[in-house]
Amino acid sequence: MKIYDGGNLRNVALVGHADTGKTQLVSALLFAAGMVNRFGKVDEGTSVTDYDEEEVARSFSINAALAYAEWRDTKINFIDTPGFNLFLHETEAALAAADAGLVFVHGVAGVEVQTEKTWKFCEKFGLPCAVVVNQMDRDRASFERVMESLHNAFGRTVIPVQIPIGEEKNFRGVVDLVRMRAALYDSNGSGKAKDEEIPAELADAAAKAHEALVEMVAEGNDRLMEEFFDKGTIPVEDLVPGLKQAVAEKRIVPGVACAGLANIGTESLLNFIVDYLPSPLARAEVEGLDHEGGQPVKRQVANDQPVSAFVFKTVSDVFAGRMSYFRVVSGVLQNEANLTNFNRGGTERFSHIGVVQGKTQTPVAELRAGDLGVVAKLKDTLTGDSLGDKSAPIVYPKVKLAEPAISFAIEPKSRGDEDKLSTAIHKMLEEDLLLRFARDAQTKEFLLSGSGQQHVEVAVSKLKKRYNVEVTLKAPKIPYRETIRGKADAQGKHKKQTGGHGQYGDCFIKMEPLQRGTGFEFVNDIFGGSIPKNFIPAVEKGIVEAASKGFVAGYPVVDFRVILYDGSYHEVDSSEIAFKLAGSKAFKACMQQAKPCLLEPIMDVEITVPENYAGDIMGNLNSRRGRIQGMETKGGSSITKAQVPLAEMLTYASDLTSMTQGRGSYSMEFSHYDVVPQQIAEKIISAAKAAGHGKEEEEE
Repeated sequence: MKIYDGGNLRNVALVGHADTGKTQLVSALLFAAGMVNRFGKVDEGTSVTDYDEEEVARSFSINAALAYAEWRDTKINFIDTPGFNLFLHETEAALAAADAGLVFVHGVAGVEVQTEKTWKFCEKFGLPCAVVVNQMDRDRASFERVMESLHNAFGRTVIPVQIPIGEEKNFRGVVDLVRMRAALYDSNGSGKAKDEEIPAELADAAAKAHEALVEMVAEGNDRLMEEFFDKGTIPVEDLVPGLKQAVAEKRIVPGVACAGLANIGTESLLNFIVDYLPSPLARAEVEGLDHEGGQPVKRQVANDQPVSAFVFKTVSDVFAGRMSYFRVVSGVLQNEANLTNFNRGGTERFSHIGVVQGKTQTPVAELRAGDLGVVAKLKDTLTGDSLGDKSAPIVYPKVKLAEPAISFAIEPKSRGDEDKLSTAIHKMLEEDLLLRFARDAQTKEFLLSGSGQQHVEVAVSKLKKRYNVEVTLKAPKIPYRETIRGKADAQGKHKKQTGGHGQYGDCFIKMEPLQRGTGFEFVNDIFGGSIPKNFIPAVEKGIVEAASKGFVAGYPVVDFRVILYDGSYHEVDSSEIAFKLAGSKAFKACMQQAKPCLLEPIMDVEITVPENYAGDIMGNLNSRRGRIQGMETKGGSSITKAQVPLAEMLTYASDLTSMTQGRGSYSMEFSHYDVVPQQIAEKIISAAKAAGHGKEEEEE
């Protein structure tokens, strides 16, 4: 494997809406470049970058994957990312390794919801972009219509550098608007193009499009603008570097045309990437901190700098163990090098570093600044970690992802799976940054959280196939709370006499509600020693324990104050346990007077859908007891913000998908607790009684 310098590298992320053909086009590009001897197809499960068994079974990308092509003395690293909204966190995390984004748009559908999301990801990382109008061979494909939708969504900076020769079934090549030549492709799917004159029927359209491109390139460059006014055009030898500079400065977003399955436009796209997209050296330097939470430092992207690397992805391989995908940010990383992990301390040995073609690894002796690679079996390193030369520490910023939107309760199907579950889940959490696994202290359930139902289902399927752990998924119990709305005053007395020492504890307490979210407050108002000091903590403990078991439906009681103001004791028979039981009895007596009620978690929900679905979303939220907080429109999408009870959101992911034909997405996070309406509270209380709450009190 040849070693490439930074100037001869291109790190390109393929992003965009689901079903725009990113994975298929990667396979076509690799075949056209002679990197693989078989043209892989997504539908047949043979594509290079969708190799995971879940991806093959579902025919869409779930994980970001790497591949590379060697073309005209340049190595192009492709990062193929998911477009399905529930797996876009993979896309976002992978962009940390890219220097440019290829935004894929469907030749028929044009700009879609995830097109805009992934466009924003590229903006967040400051990446120059190009647009690939793919699947131009489909029925009803129209390059002109797609460019119009791109202009409406992203403005006039999106401009074609190619126009298609033919459309739909007649799509057979592209016109290069810079060099004003035509590339005509064989119909056999080889990806090979013949360089020809522009067809006569396209001469006028090409000339007009060339002029528009020249004007856009000249617009932000004074020297080229002068040349344009002097000569009325810009010659190719100046236009090529001018366009490259305009792309790097994000003044222009060039558009190209392709058809992945027919392998048309692929050679032209490879040439375009080499000619116009920036190399890692275009960044010049990268910012980081000298240690976590420390002072800013900068590092040049160059071979003569101290070596540093950033891990942007982790994969748990059943056979090879933990695989760490990394970008060499500076310096030259030699095989068998020892690097310090600046996030966790400790040293890691980079044994058998390699480059990846989908799931196939090729060992290399070294990787230079800007290149992407993989290494197996690092001990403690995880996604987001920075490693490098001990004498020149630098910590690169981690990617901040959204929080999970949905949780499911999971339990192992058999006792034998219990032990295996935590090991398997731990490995999956290393791999998928948006999965969460936790035990709910209140409901005692194990919760698996993800971006949506399908995300969690994929995780469960992986547990079974990879680790032979079978679990059942259930809707999680809602963590209700109880509170009081009135004041109360009651006595709690515990007195028992059974031969020898008896038990005696007596206390008087007042109870009053507190502001929502305050929790519990205990006030000792005892004067004159009616209860000895050493027994007062026992009274509080008795109240806290009783409150944790609930009163109305078995949920913890919160947001109340207890004032202990009187009591009595017995010199011989009083004990901590007696006063603990007295406190518990006083609490229960107060709860009967204090107008107890149920509280439910309310979530802040943000829903993004195409504008034409906004009315349906509003109506649906109202039916879920939602309170609309605001609406805004952005680039053809409607964003609705609302507060909705968690109990009403458990099925929302699948309902939103069916309401919007999969074009809607939402995020959700906890806001506050609020009182459950009476009718609903009655159902919850009767369900709790049916499940056995209240028996303990009766037994006592």
